[in-house]
Amino acid sequence: MSRLMNPDLSRRRFLAGAVGGSCIMGLGLALPGCSPRGAVESLAAARPDATFAPSLWYEIDGTGATHIFITKAEMGQHVGTALARIVAEELGAAWSQVRITHVDSHPKWGAMVTGGSWSVHTSFKALSQAGAAGRQLLQAAGAAHLGVPVEACTVAEGQVSAGGKSVSFGTLVSAGLPEAELSAEALDALPLKAPEARQLLGKSVAALDIPAKSAGEAVYGLDATLPNMVYAVPLLPPTRYGSVLTRLEDGTAGSVPGFLQTLRIDDPSETIQGWGLVIAESLPAAWKAAEKVNAEWTPGPTAAVDEAAILAEGTRLADDPGEGVRVVDHGEIDSVLAGATRTLSAHYRTASALHFTLEPQNALAHFDEAGHCHIHGGNQWQSLILPVLSKALGLGESDITLHQYALGGGYGRRLFGDQMIPAALAARALGRPVKLVLNRDQDSRFDCVRSPSVCRFDAALDAAGDVLGIDHGVAAGWPTLSMAPGFLAPGLNDSGRFDSFSVSGADHWYTLPAHRVRAINNPLAQKTFLPGWLRAVGPGWIGWGVESFMDELAQAQGVDPIDFRLARLDGAGTNGGDGPANEGGALRLRAVLETVRERSGWGRSLPKGSGLGVAVAHGQERGMPTWTACVAEVAVAGDAVSVKKLWQVIDVGTVIDPGGARAQAEGAMLWGLSLALHEGTAFEAGQVRDRNLDRYTPLRMKDVPELDIHFAESTAFPSGLGEPPLIAVAPAIGNAIFAATGKRVRDLPIRLS
Repeated sequence: MSRLMNPDLSRRRFLAGAVGGSCIMGLGLALPGCSPRGAVESLAAARPDATFAPSLWYEIDGTGATHIFITKAEMGQHVGTALARIVAEELGAAWSQVRITHVDSHPKWGAMVTGGSWSVHTSFKALSQAGAAGRQLLQAAGAAHLGVPVEACTVAEGQVSAGGKSVSFGTLVSAGLPEAELSAEALDALPLKAPEARQLLGKSVAALDIPAKSAGEAVYGLDATLPNMVYAVPLLPPTRYGSVLTRLEDGTAGSVPGFLQTLRIDDPSETIQGWGLVIAESLPAAWKAAEKVNAEWTPGPTAAVDEAAILAEGTRLADDPGEGVRVVDHGEIDSVLAGATRTLSAHYRTASALHFTLEPQNALAHFDEAGHCHIHGGNQWQSLILPVLSKALGLGESDITLHQYALGGGYGRRLFGDQMIPAALAARALGRPVKLVLNRDQDSRFDCVRSPSVCRFDAALDAAGDVLGIDHGVAAGWPTLSMAPGFLAPGLNDSGRFDSFSVSGADHWYTLPAHRVRAINNPLAQKTFLPGWLRAVGPGWIGWGVESFMDELAQAQGVDPIDFRLARLDGAGTNGGDGPANEGGALRLRAVLETVRERSGWGRSLPKGSGLGVAVAHGQERGMPTWTACVAEVAVAGDAVSVKKLWQVIDVGTVIDPGGARAQAEGAMLWGLSLALHEGTAFEAGQVRDRNLDRYTPLRMKDVPELDIHFAESTAFPSGLGEPPLIAVAPAIGNAIFAATGKRVRDLPIRLS
């Protein structure tokens, strides 16, 4: 599990102080590379000028309104509503008086990242404790105001009440609250509400993120404007890396009204290579002028690389048992395979896939009179791109501010803000604000593509067909290697370092006598493009192989696929879970599988050409699992596959926002279906082939099946929902196709011809 998911909490402390008629509440939090300082002194200046206060969660003003600061990106998942619920629940705030604010990249907010379905899971404890600490402070102040013992008071709906009398948060704040500080130990000792006492979590309340979108008032990066700004559109090279812009001439662009100039981009960080920009007073003028500019490149070394070559290299690596970093290694798999009565081997592959966000990449950059760089746009991981911008601009990170906007889709593409680099370099060169906008074709060519992947499985079987062990090689391009190499994890037995996000899902919860997983980087993929994190990340394609191969093993043993899985979901050893986040372990996965079997009517008779398939998944990370089980019903006619219905049972622990949870599950399941049957591209001549919706064809409305989604009732620690429901869909469909036709499919997207 990433260090970002386990920040050092040894120096946590709750801080409170009064600022200009408001009460600021925060939780000092030591994050990797940071050290909290200043305590109440820095807190008193927390908005807007604090130098460092990493997790200042909320402010209560004199009217009683609670302003909750959201450090996560809003990209359609309504994360602000979910996180605000957690604070407001424990604080006792009135939901009608809760306000949310998405913050900029000031270092006081710490390591800002929205991805991996982490937001609720990684924030729940800290936000709950911050709310509870604030409630305790307000309860004491309310008791003094009312002249009653603290234990006689209750806190709810923004008021402290006792003996038929009440005082509002606003009144208490206006009168002034004392400064307070709680140690980590005191925070951990704070009583949190019992699940049955909750008023907001798991209940139906109005979302705070939706009204502005419905009214057309939400501001996205593409909407951002500044006085005197100009527009830039890129001239992209034929390869992501290594191409050299050898000719850049205005040509006849001067005939376009509003055209200003062309500009070469020289990026010291070497993230942006071989780019030119066309600058104009309007976006249409920039696009039109770009057609008239003369630009030529010497292509980079991967200009002849295609999808087949990348997959062939992945297959070669996965087939070599000596390749890769060992991530799972128990039992003597080599000797088990050598002594097996029978072995079963298979390759499962996935094609390149694009993020294809509704809002294409964009950035608006300018420098103020002091030379401070301001960049406006939507981003999922501000603290990832800031060091790159710092190197590109030759500025300290504190001299760059990212102003956050709503994202018109992220799905992992906006975890890396590489489009900000040319915008900022151009703004400095021109001395004017520059708004960079990519069109759809450019956005696709510049995408951080989900890498083509190859999984190689070798299973050892005994005479009865029972599984003795599995060797699993996982080969793909690694996003973390290129974008965040400091987060590569150490492998077992000094076997190297690996990208945990590109192997998650292989470390599954099935009990096996012997199991080895090798994480393998595909260097050809790494050189050809910038691999990216796409919704569900590694498990989105690794689960395809794991769960399809489990079906193959069930077939080899002559056992029902659900019974085969249940026999291995016994919760033995480490599969029993080792902490509050994965409490119950494989037994919880077993429970959702048993429930989906019942809900789907598994085993019933179906018409010829129809079939049911099953798959399970444990979500993003083994340390923060979301347990899912999916059944797909398909009908196959010739080469055409139609998905009639998808059932999914989900155990995410405590459901924070029921409406948001269902919406997340629906969206993830439908994208899982889209990646299974409809969308995907291929590299040709060093670039992705299909760059617009005439050829890149995601799921259409006419192909949307009936969805049956059921959340297990639970009060366990909450996990994530943005991505886990996607993972089991594709293998469930593939397994259903086998049930309907007897044909095993091993490539995504699935093509029967």
